[in-house]
Amino acid sequence: MSQLEVNDLKMHYQIKSIIGGKGVVKALDGVSFKVSTQKTLGIVGESGCGKSTLAKTLMGLESPTSGSVSFDGVPSQNLNSKELFQTIQMIFQDPYNSLNPRKKAWRLIAEPLLINSHLSKKECFNKACELMEKVGLRPEMANRYPHMFSGGQRQRLGIARALVLNPKILICDEPVSALDVSIQAQVLNLLVELQDTLKLTYLFISHDLHVVEHIADDILVMYLGKIVEYGPREQIFKNPQHPYTKALLKSSPNIFEDNDKHEPLIGEPPSPLNPPKGCNFHERCPIASEKCQGEVPTLRFHENREVACFNL
Repeated sequence: MSQLEVNDLKMHYQIKSIIGGKGVVKALDGVSFKVSTQKTLGIVGESGCGKSTLAKTLMGLESPTSGSVSFDGVPSQNLNSKELFQTIQMIFQDPYNSLNPRKKAWRLIAEPLLINSHLSKKECFNKACELMEKVGLRPEMANRYPHMFSGGQRQRLGIARALVLNPKILICDEPVSALDVSIQAQVLNLLVELQDTLKLTYLFISHDLHVVEHIADDILVMYLGKIVEYGPREQIFKNPQHPYTKALLKSSPNIFEDNDKHEPLIGEPPSPLNPPKGCNFHERCPIASEKCQGEVPTLRFHENREVACFNL
């Protein structure tokens, strides 16, 4: 059984303009996937593709328009907030803005325990110190404030806070994009180590394809609220099938590969308020056909992964 299963998830927002017009933004439009225990699913795509909306929906911060989310076979709506937060937690992109600057390190980590458990303040303090050691911070730093830590150390605080309720699943939302390259490697290695020791499952959201290639087992490529390609990391990086996936790889320079073999991506993403008919990607696609302009492709199995494209 999959630890996390998402089935036909949709998140549609009703929008009203200042001149009285109405519209619908389909931030998620029929997203389905599964993640097994101790595996990492990398989620990639341009800004506005629905990655952050997916994270918010899985965390229960947004109620989906339709579709379902299950944890170990239990529908998310059957879990109360305490049970949900003990199942899934999130590591945020900006380690400074996600931490309250007026609270000490141990309090930032222990806050979920203070709210969701009957442990004493001393017990919560000890648990926070234990987690600080686990993520590579000295316990004597427990009474420092966030501004007294470096960027990498602050992200370690965020990781410790996410782990304090012993969740099974972590959503990593661009967890290293705000860090220096040398620090990125340290944090990524920490995440890999924690996954092995704590048997964690990760959803890893990132714009950096090299980071995703390093840490993910499977890759989910999103475009304008839909999945366009989904499959094993090695297959997708070595032999991408969807034109959009090829374009993403083209936009990520690699000195070891000849990126000229992939077609460049032309134009800007369409407005989510006024998406094109048919395939969302056809206006930018180098191999689009007449069928693409009128029909919406669905995911089908091709070359050991799922791809939403008519022209393969």
